[in-house]
Amino acid sequence: MLFDWLLKPIRQSRRQRLLSAPFPTSWQTWLDRLPFYAALDTRGQKRIKDDLRVLVEEKDWEGCGGLEMTDEVRVTIAAQACLLILNIEHDYFHRVTSILVYPAAYKTMPSRGRDGVVREGRANLGEAWLRGPVVLSWDDARRGALDPKDGHNLVFHEFAHKLDMLDGAADGTPPLANQETLRQWVQTMTREFAALREAADRGRATVLDTYGATNPAEFFAVATECFFEKARQLRQRHRSIYELLKDYYQQDPAERQ
Repeated sequence: MLFDWLLKPIRQSRRQRLLSAPFPTSWQTWLDRLPFYAALDTRGQKRIKDDLRVLVEEKDWEGCGGLEMTDEVRVTIAAQACLLILNIEHDYFHRVTSILVYPAAYKTMPSRGRDGVVREGRANLGEAWLRGPVVLSWDDARRGALDPKDGHNLVFHEFAHKLDMLDGAADGTPPLANQETLRQWVQTMTREFAALREAADRGRATVLDTYGATNPAEFFAVATECFFEKARQLRQRHRSIYELLKDYYQQDPAERQ
Protein backbone atom coordinates (compact mmCIF):
# COMPACT_ATOMS: atom_id res chain seq x y z
CA MET A 1 0.00 0.00 0.00
CA LEU A 2 1.24 3.50 -0.86
CA PHE A 3 2.85 5.22 2.15
CA ASP A 4 2.25 2.12 4.25
CA TRP A 5 5.66 2.59 5.84
CA LEU A 6 4.46 5.96 7.15
CA LEU A 7 1.18 4.59 8.51
CA LYS A 8 2.70 1.53 10.20
CA PRO A 9 4.10 3.41 13.27
CA ILE A 10 0.74 5.14 13.71
CA ARG A 11 -1.10 1.81 13.62
CA GLN A 12 1.34 0.29 16.10
CA SER A 13 0.91 3.21 18.49
CA ARG A 14 -2.88 2.94 18.30
CA ARG A 15 -2.72 -0.79 18.93
CA GLN A 16 -0.47 -0.33 21.95
CA ARG A 17 -2.91 2.15 23.46
CA LEU A 18 -5.82 -0.18 22.72
CA LEU A 19 -4.15 -3.18 24.34
CA SER A 20 -3.04 -1.23 27.40
CA ALA A 21 -6.68 -0.68 28.40
CA PRO A 22 -8.47 -3.31 30.54
CA PHE A 23 -10.22 -6.05 28.60
CA PRO A 24 -13.99 -5.37 28.63
CA THR A 25 -15.75 -7.49 31.24
CA SER A 26 -18.76 -8.10 29.03
CA TRP A 27 -16.49 -9.36 26.25
CA GLN A 28 -14.95 -11.89 28.64
CA THR A 29 -18.44 -13.28 29.19
CA TRP A 30 -18.83 -13.99 25.48
CA LEU A 31 -15.35 -15.52 25.28
CA ASP A 32 -15.94 -17.84 28.23
CA ARG A 33 -18.85 -19.42 26.35
CA LEU A 34 -16.55 -20.65 23.56
CA PRO A 35 -15.22 -24.20 24.10
CA PHE A 36 -12.08 -23.68 22.01
CA TYR A 37 -11.09 -20.66 24.13
CA ALA A 38 -11.45 -22.66 27.35
CA ALA A 39 -9.12 -25.33 25.94
CA LEU A 40 -6.25 -22.88 25.39
CA ASP A 41 -3.47 -22.27 27.88
CA THR A 42 -3.03 -18.89 29.54
CA ARG A 43 -0.72 -17.57 26.82
CA GLY A 44 -3.12 -18.63 24.08
CA GLN A 45 -6.08 -17.03 25.80
CA LYS A 46 -4.20 -13.74 26.20
CA ARG A 47 -3.17 -13.78 22.54
CA ILE A 48 -6.78 -14.36 21.45
CA LYS A 49 -7.97 -11.48 23.65
CA ASP A 50 -5.33 -9.10 22.29
CA ASP A 51 -5.79 -10.04 18.65
CA LEU A 52 -9.57 -9.94 18.69
CA ARG A 53 -9.53 -6.43 20.14
CA VAL A 54 -7.53 -5.24 17.15
CA LEU A 55 -9.87 -7.01 14.72
CA VAL A 56 -12.93 -5.52 16.37
CA GLU A 57 -11.38 -2.05 16.35
CA GLU A 58 -9.85 -1.96 12.87
CA LYS A 59 -12.43 -3.75 10.73
CA ASP A 60 -15.67 -2.30 9.45
CA TRP A 61 -18.41 -4.48 10.98
CA GLU A 62 -21.77 -4.19 9.26
CA GLY A 63 -25.04 -5.87 10.11
CA CYS A 64 -27.03 -6.79 7.02
CA GLY A 65 -30.56 -8.05 6.40
CA GLY A 66 -31.85 -6.52 9.60
CA LEU A 67 -29.11 -7.83 11.91
CA GLU A 68 -28.19 -5.49 14.76
CA MET A 69 -24.42 -5.46 15.13
CA THR A 70 -23.53 -6.17 18.77
CA ASP A 71 -20.43 -6.88 20.82
CA GLU A 72 -21.50 -10.53 21.03
CA VAL A 73 -21.42 -10.81 17.25
CA ARG A 74 -18.06 -9.05 16.92
CA VAL A 75 -16.33 -10.90 19.75
CA THR A 76 -17.65 -14.36 18.81
CA ILE A 77 -16.58 -14.01 15.17
CA ALA A 78 -13.28 -12.24 15.83
CA ALA A 79 -12.21 -14.81 18.43
CA GLN A 80 -12.71 -17.66 15.98
CA ALA A 81 -10.79 -15.86 13.24
CA CYS A 82 -7.96 -15.18 15.67
CA LEU A 83 -7.58 -18.86 16.52
CA LEU A 84 -6.30 -19.46 12.98
CA ILE A 85 -3.48 -16.94 13.42
CA LEU A 86 -2.73 -17.75 17.06
CA ASN A 87 0.86 -18.85 16.45
CA ILE A 88 1.74 -17.57 12.98
CA GLU A 89 3.12 -14.26 11.77
CA HIS A 90 0.24 -12.02 10.74
CA ASP A 91 -1.01 -8.49 10.35
CA TYR A 92 -4.54 -9.05 11.60
CA PHE A 93 -5.98 -10.18 8.24
CA HIS A 94 -4.92 -6.82 6.80
CA ARG A 95 -6.67 -7.47 3.49
CA VAL A 96 -9.99 -7.86 5.26
CA THR A 97 -11.41 -4.37 5.64
CA SER A 98 -15.08 -5.27 6.12
CA ILE A 99 -17.00 -8.09 7.77
CA LEU A 100 -20.66 -8.27 6.75
CA VAL A 101 -22.98 -10.34 8.91
CA TYR A 102 -26.50 -11.52 8.05
CA PRO A 103 -28.92 -13.01 10.60
CA ALA A 104 -28.96 -16.36 8.79
CA ALA A 105 -28.46 -17.78 5.30
CA TYR A 106 -28.83 -15.09 2.65
CA LYS A 107 -29.26 -14.89 -1.09
CA THR A 108 -26.39 -13.89 -3.33
CA MET A 109 -26.94 -11.30 -6.04
CA PRO A 110 -28.50 -12.42 -9.35
CA SER A 111 -25.91 -13.08 -12.05
CA ARG A 112 -25.87 -13.02 -15.84
CA GLY A 113 -24.29 -16.02 -17.55
CA ARG A 114 -22.34 -16.07 -20.80
CA ASP A 115 -25.55 -17.03 -22.54
CA GLY A 116 -27.09 -13.75 -21.41
CA VAL A 117 -29.57 -15.43 -19.08
CA VAL A 118 -30.02 -13.79 -15.68
CA ARG A 119 -30.06 -16.38 -12.90
CA GLU A 120 -31.49 -15.94 -9.43
CA GLY A 121 -29.11 -15.64 -6.51
CA ARG A 122 -28.57 -18.76 -4.43
CA ALA A 123 -28.75 -19.31 -0.70
CA ASN A 124 -25.39 -18.90 0.96
CA LEU A 125 -23.89 -19.15 4.44
CA GLY A 126 -20.71 -17.19 3.82
CA GLU A 127 -18.26 -15.78 1.31
CA ALA A 128 -14.70 -14.50 1.22
CA TRP A 129 -13.85 -12.12 -1.62
CA LEU A 130 -10.33 -11.85 -2.98
CA ARG A 131 -10.36 -8.06 -2.87
CA GLY A 132 -13.43 -7.59 -0.74
CA PRO A 133 -15.17 -8.45 2.50
CA VAL A 134 -15.88 -11.58 4.45
CA VAL A 135 -19.64 -12.27 4.54
CA LEU A 136 -21.12 -14.51 7.23
CA SER A 137 -24.40 -15.90 8.51
CA TRP A 138 -24.59 -15.14 12.25
CA ASP A 139 -26.68 -18.23 13.00
CA ASP A 140 -24.00 -20.44 11.48
CA ALA A 141 -21.04 -18.47 12.87
CA ARG A 142 -22.47 -18.81 16.38
CA ARG A 143 -23.39 -22.47 15.93
CA GLY A 144 -19.87 -23.26 14.76
CA ALA A 145 -18.36 -21.49 17.77
CA LEU A 146 -20.50 -23.35 20.31
CA ASP A 147 -20.14 -26.83 18.76
CA PRO A 148 -16.41 -27.50 18.41
CA LYS A 149 -16.62 -31.14 17.32
CA ASP A 150 -19.04 -31.34 14.39
CA GLY A 151 -16.34 -30.54 11.82
CA HIS A 152 -18.15 -27.45 10.55
CA ASN A 153 -17.09 -23.93 11.37
CA LEU A 154 -18.11 -21.14 9.01
CA VAL A 155 -15.65 -18.57 10.40
CA PHE A 156 -12.68 -20.95 10.15
CA HIS A 157 -13.73 -21.76 6.59
CA GLU A 158 -14.06 -18.21 5.29
CA PHE A 159 -11.00 -16.83 7.06
CA ALA A 160 -8.96 -19.80 5.81
CA HIS A 161 -9.87 -18.55 2.34
CA LYS A 162 -8.46 -15.16 3.31
CA LEU A 163 -5.18 -16.77 4.39
CA ASP A 164 -5.12 -18.66 1.09
CA MET A 165 -5.63 -15.37 -0.78
CA LEU A 166 -2.67 -13.57 0.82
CA ASP A 167 -0.54 -14.40 -2.23
CA GLY A 168 -3.18 -12.98 -4.57
CA ALA A 169 -4.84 -16.23 -5.62
CA ALA A 170 -7.50 -18.54 -4.19
CA ASP A 171 -5.78 -21.82 -5.10
CA GLY A 172 -5.61 -23.76 -1.85
CA THR A 173 -1.98 -22.84 -1.20
CA PRO A 174 -1.32 -19.99 1.25
CA PRO A 175 2.08 -18.27 1.35
CA LEU A 176 4.60 -20.78 2.69
CA ALA A 177 8.04 -20.54 4.26
CA ASN A 178 10.21 -21.91 1.45
CA GLN A 179 10.30 -23.92 -1.76
CA GLU A 180 10.69 -27.27 -0.03
CA THR A 181 7.62 -26.63 2.11
CA LEU A 182 5.75 -25.57 -1.03
CA ARG A 183 6.82 -28.75 -2.85
CA GLN A 184 5.59 -30.96 0.00
CA TRP A 185 2.36 -29.00 0.27
CA VAL A 186 1.50 -29.26 -3.42
CA GLN A 187 2.40 -32.95 -3.57
CA THR A 188 0.37 -33.90 -0.51
CA MET A 189 -2.65 -31.67 -1.08
CA THR A 190 -2.92 -32.66 -4.74
CA ARG A 191 -2.94 -36.34 -3.82
CA GLU A 192 -5.44 -35.90 -0.99
CA PHE A 193 -7.70 -33.66 -3.05
CA ALA A 194 -7.88 -36.32 -5.76
CA ALA A 195 -8.71 -38.95 -3.13
CA LEU A 196 -11.53 -36.80 -1.74
CA ARG A 197 -12.96 -36.25 -5.22
CA GLU A 198 -12.98 -40.01 -5.78
CA ALA A 199 -14.70 -40.55 -2.41
CA ALA A 200 -17.30 -37.90 -3.28
CA ASP A 201 -17.96 -39.47 -6.68
CA ARG A 202 -18.52 -42.86 -5.05
CA GLY A 203 -20.64 -41.48 -2.22
CA ARG A 204 -18.17 -42.75 0.34
CA ALA A 205 -18.14 -41.11 3.79
CA THR A 206 -14.92 -39.45 4.90
CA VAL A 207 -13.77 -37.35 7.84
CA LEU A 208 -13.31 -34.47 5.38
CA ASP A 209 -16.54 -32.89 4.18
CA THR A 210 -16.97 -33.70 0.50
CA TYR A 211 -17.60 -30.01 -0.22
CA GLY A 212 -13.82 -29.86 -0.18
CA ALA A 213 -13.86 -31.79 -3.47
CA THR A 214 -15.23 -28.68 -5.22
CA ASN A 215 -11.78 -27.21 -5.93
CA PRO A 216 -8.37 -26.83 -4.21
CA ALA A 217 -9.39 -23.60 -2.46
CA GLU A 218 -12.41 -25.27 -0.86
CA PHE A 219 -10.27 -28.29 0.00
CA PHE A 220 -7.91 -26.13 2.06
CA ALA A 221 -10.82 -24.38 3.81
CA VAL A 222 -12.58 -27.69 4.60
CA ALA A 223 -9.30 -29.25 5.77
CA THR A 224 -8.80 -26.28 8.09
CA GLU A 225 -12.26 -26.81 9.62
CA CYS A 226 -11.47 -30.47 10.14
CA PHE A 227 -8.00 -29.72 11.55
CA PHE A 228 -9.43 -27.61 14.36
CA GLU A 229 -12.70 -29.47 14.95
CA LYS A 230 -11.92 -33.13 14.24
CA ALA A 231 -8.21 -33.05 14.91
CA ARG A 232 -7.76 -36.57 16.22
CA GLN A 233 -9.80 -38.15 13.44
CA LEU A 234 -7.89 -36.17 10.81
CA ARG A 235 -4.55 -37.15 12.34
CA GLN A 236 -5.58 -40.81 12.38
CA ARG A 237 -7.04 -41.01 8.86
CA HIS A 238 -5.11 -38.32 6.97
CA ARG A 239 -1.83 -37.96 8.83
CA SER A 240 -0.09 -36.21 5.96
CA ILE A 241 -2.72 -33.44 5.82
CA TYR A 242 -2.63 -33.08 9.58
CA GLU A 243 1.14 -32.68 9.67
CA LEU A 244 1.08 -30.05 6.90
CA LEU A 245 -1.55 -28.00 8.70
CA LYS A 246 0.19 -28.49 12.03
CA ASP A 247 3.35 -26.99 10.54
CA TYR A 248 1.45 -24.18 8.81
CA TYR A 249 -0.73 -23.11 11.74
CA GLN A 250 1.96 -23.95 14.32
CA GLN A 251 -0.67 -25.65 16.45
CA ASP A 252 -1.41 -29.23 17.52
CA PRO A 253 -5.15 -29.28 18.27
CA ALA A 254 -5.25 -33.08 18.56
CA GLU A 255 -3.14 -32.84 21.69
CA ARG A 256 -5.07 -29.82 22.92
CA GLN A 257 -8.36 -31.70 22.62
